[in-house]
Order: sequence, then C-alpha cells, then structure tokens
Amino acid sequence: MAQDDPRTLVSTEWLASHMRDPDLRILDGSMYLPGSGRDAKAEYDAGHIPGARFFDIDDISDSRSDLPHMAPPIEKFMSRLRAMGVGDGHQVVVYDGAGLFSAARVWWLFKLMGQNDVAVLDGGLPKWVAEGRDLEDMPPIVRDRHMTVRRQAHLVKDVTQVSAASKLRDQEIIDARSAGRFRGEEPEPRPGLRAGHIPGSKNVHYASLLNDDQTMKSPEETRAIFEAAGVDLSKPAITTCGSGVTAAILSLAMARMGKDDHSLYDGSWSEWGMFPTVPVATGDS
Repeated sequence: MAQDDPRTLVSTEWLASHMRDPDLRILDGSMYLPGSGRDAKAEYDAGHIPGARFFDIDDISDSRSDLPHMAPPIEKFMSRLRAMGVGDGHQVVVYDGAGLFSAARVWWLFKLMGQNDVAVLDGGLPKWVAEGRDLEDMPPIVRDRHMTVRRQAHLVKDVTQVSAASKLRDQEIIDARSAGRFRGEEPEPRPGLRAGHIPGSKNVHYASLLNDDQTMKSPEETRAIFEAAGVDLSKPAITTCGSGVTAAILSLAMARMGKDDHSLYDGSWSEWGMFPTVPVATGDS
C-alpha cells in the first residue's frame, strides 16, 4: 500500500476520506495521444470524480510555441486556474482516465509554478471506478480564488541546456518512451521526427514504474528500476519523453524516492527529433 503524501501521490482511500475538506480541489488532467480514439473532455462531461474540474493540458499551455502543450506563461496559468477556482491554500489532487498517464504532467506544472500542495491520485479514475466509488456528470460550482505563482525555473530545461548535459554527461538524461522508440526501431507517433534518442540518455519506460492496476510501484522498486537502467542517482536528472507528458511520471517517481534534483525537458522528442543540428543516437546506448 502506497504511503499517502499530499505533495506527490495519494490513494483513492485518502481522497475518499478527504472529499469534504473545504480546501480540497480535484482536477481531471486526462489527455490522450492522437489516434487513441478517446476524447478527454467528453469523458469528463459524461462522468468524473465529484467536484472535479477539467484541466485541459493542450489549452493551458504556451500557444506561441509550435511544440505540443509546452508549459504556459505564468499569467495564463494563473488566470486559467483562478477561473477554475483553484488557488492559494488549496490542496490539489490530479487524476486521469488512463490510471497514471497525464496527471503527473499537471502535477509537474503546479510544481513549476511554485505550488507544492499537489498530489497525483494513485491508479487514477480506473481504480476509483473499479472500487465502486461515486461519479457525477454535473460541473462543479466555482468561485474565483487568487493564486500566487513563483516560477521554479530549475525544474524545466530547454534544448540548449539538454544538449550541454548530453555532451558533458554531468546530468543523467532519462527517457520515458518505450524501448523500441528509444532504440529508433519503432516509428514516432508524431510525423516528421527522426528516430532514436538523445546521446548519453538512459531508457526507463514510464510503464515499467507502474503496477498492473496503474498504481505506482514503491519507492524501493522504482529506485531499483532506475539503477538497473544504468541511471546514476547521485547526479542531477533530466527527464524526457515524446512531448513532456510521461517524463513527468519519472519526475514523480523520483520525488517519491526523495530525489529532488531533477528537471524536465519540456520540448522532449517533439523538439529534439525535429531539430536538425542536434545529434541522435540509436540502439541501446
């Protein structure tokens, strides 16, 4: 049984017992890859955890960027969350409809904006539903709430910083994509990207950190998985993936392990795989 931690991961039991807390805010942070045939907003409208607001990862992003769902400017994050009635003094719990897929990205965005009282629901909506817990299809009653944002620049990396880390090998770059995509053997879901990985990076597929019910494995188990992949946990870490979503699952796992010196490469492979001037490695190393 996972240890409940309102700053990283909480169980369905924890959420059920705190549902009536006046300062609890629940967010549905579901998003699905193109071609999945799933519509996150339509699924939210049809049924969500009582009181949940829908956090649209594609909308609450940097619309000036050509890259998918890059972290939004501070002002946009503040105004969107204020309109959702989420702000200072709230304990936020984020879940998604896949179990644990995109909710960690929302958790990371809150951390980036200096919000610490935010946790991911372990096992997400599927576990909640499997346990026979309530859903509702009504939108919540929202009252504006001010949010104070202090952007934590050290939690995010750009292509220049990752390129330097790739050359210097002074930080561990950890790729959350599947082994086939990492090795360059499977096609990328987004067209026009080269196949392979950032030179010097290590591969820890995000799914390897999850149990069959999409709950996260224990900190001891996840630590062993990182070490088995050749990750030196004494070095600062940079997480990456296809578009900066599942990388946050690796970041969440490290936070649960008590490792705080990690950042996320927001552009991830959507940027690196498109950038003509940065090198690409294939195979296992």
